Amino acid sequence: MSQFEGNIDDFGMDTISLAGPLEAKLKAIREAGFSQVMLAARDLVGHEGGWRAAVAAVKASGLRVTGFQVLRDFEGLSGHLHEYKIDIAKSMLEMCHALDCHLLLACSSTSVHATGDTDVLVRDLRKLAMLAIPMNIKVAYEALSWGRVVNEFPQAWDIVSQADMPNLGLGFDSFHVFASKTSLDDLELLDPDKIFLVQLADFMWNEIKSLEERISTARHFRVFPGEGVHSEALAALTLKLHQLGYRGDYSFEVFNDDYQQMPLETVTRRARRSALWLGEGVLRRSVPLPNQIRLKR
Repeated sequence: MSQFEGNIDDFGMDTISLAGPLEAKLKAIREAGFSQVMLAARDLVGHEGGWRAAVAAVKASGLRVTGFQVLRDFEGLSGHLHEYKIDIAKSMLEMCHALDCHLLLACSSTSVHATGDTDVLVRDLRKLAMLAIPMNIKVAYEALSWGRVVNEFPQAWDIVSQADMPNLGLGFDSFHVFASKTSLDDLELLDPDKIFLVQLADFMWNEIKSLEERISTARHFRVFPGEGVHSEALAALTLKLHQLGYRGDYSFEVFNDDYQQMPLETVTRRARRSALWLGEGVLRRSVPLPNQIRLKR
């Protein structure tokens, strides 16, 4: 078999793209042929039966949980603010563990109350990783493009490298790479084994002209890979990651208000089309359709 062969199990959806109750989202994702799902804490705590009922629904769906998100503004705080965030982190790790999920996503801080001292950021992320070790959970640290100190993935990689914890790695989001115009040449800096998650999305305009527009686009106007104007760049990014040696999960991180007003099956079909485009057109791998015999790896 070619090194480029694979299947749709490489790709997953995020519940954020879909409207409706959790069980309906899980069912639609499964019926579209996906085997994994990215969950947010609100998927659990917002469930009408409580968060443990949500965990039971996820397990009953048969979907593997790609990751659990998102711990925000954790690093760089001191005193009572630091203790508060430690408590939040413990709660999120508890839910992540209950899901049999082995990955927690943490985003770089946007807080004006956080220090920019690299040593403190490293110390805090090391502490977070240590909290996760007993639960067999990895922590993926992602650079938000509007992060106050860490806002590009090479900076996040420096922090991860200095923290030097086996379960602390990089969370990679294509939107933030394109929004900040980070050079793809910087991917050569990365150890593929320390990339714990790749989230993919596109958007509909070439230029983002302000920080406010960047945040608004990220939270309301993303589209699936292949639907926006950055298809060529997204294809180059995905292929470069593959050539670098990344063999982990790809999750579609698509926040889109319009998709929230569409039938679930319509949105999941769009996601499936993206998975086929990436698998067959970009990575040139064999992506079998549902109910067909998969090729052996």
